[in-house]
Amino acid sequence: MSMGRYAASTDPEAGRDGDGSVLLRSPSGATARVSLHGGQVVSWKNDRGDELLFTSSKAIMKPPKAMRGGIPICFPQFGNCGTLERHGFARNRMWGLDEEHPALSRSDSGSRSFVDLILKPSEEDTKSWPHSFEFRLRISLTKDGDLSLVSRIRNVNGKPFSFSFAYHTYLSVSDISEVRIEGLETLDYLDNLSQRERHTEQGDAITFESEVDRVYVSSPNVIAVLDHEKKRTFGDEEYKQTLCVDAAAAERPITLRPGEEWTGRLELSAVPSTNCSDHLDQPGIM
Repeated sequence: MSMGRYAASTDPEAGRDGDGSVLLRSPSGATARVSLHGGQVVSWKNDRGDELLFTSSKAIMKPPKAMRGGIPICFPQFGNCGTLERHGFARNRMWGLDEEHPALSRSDSGSRSFVDLILKPSEEDTKSWPHSFEFRLRISLTKDGDLSLVSRIRNVNGKPFSFSFAYHTYLSVSDISEVRIEGLETLDYLDNLSQRERHTEQGDAITFESEVDRVYVSSPNVIAVLDHEKKRTFGDEEYKQTLCVDAAAAERPITLRPGEEWTGRLELSAVPSTNCSDHLDQPGIM
């Protein structure tokens, strides 16, 4: 996750569907489907039509429930560390299309298929979290099919407020026991399965032999999820086909003074696993 500014506009080529979702399509044939409920990416497929995100077969697709899968937006709270509902309310709200901002430069907008969304607090939200904000979200596909999410959160309140945030990303994997994560070696982490005890990662990569729920602190901008087999299997044990890797601002709250804006970015790239190490110096995950 990185900081910075990003212009916003609505891509006229993004397809608005009758089910309250938008379909993005890259020149390579990759697609991403975005639900206006939650501002949530619910599908990301490569140019071969392979689904790269996981969605539970038991997921509820209709409001007001958040869908378990895809990339839920966690704001203004991540997890249970606060007084709000788990992961905050943004993932349970209807977002609008944002058409107020000027277009990107021709060179940039011509290489991406994108949609811009906006969320403002409802009267119900301000009862539980009494702050005014504007949350703008750009979701885009590059010409090669890489997926990008850029969030811009502005304080339009008369007083400061603090929040935590995450892109709660459900990745589709062949078998969790065959997957490894590189890029978090030697980092400290908080173990949510042991009352958030602090430990240091000892392995040269993270592998999974049992349940894992950790917050890695001071993590780098780029990590890699390696799935060498990618064999599709189906059954009741869906946990074997999903891996959540969240880009989050969770260790310390973010505080915005009136008029200030914070930007967070997530970029996902799917590359052949044999070449994954060559891509660790580029933005992305997977």
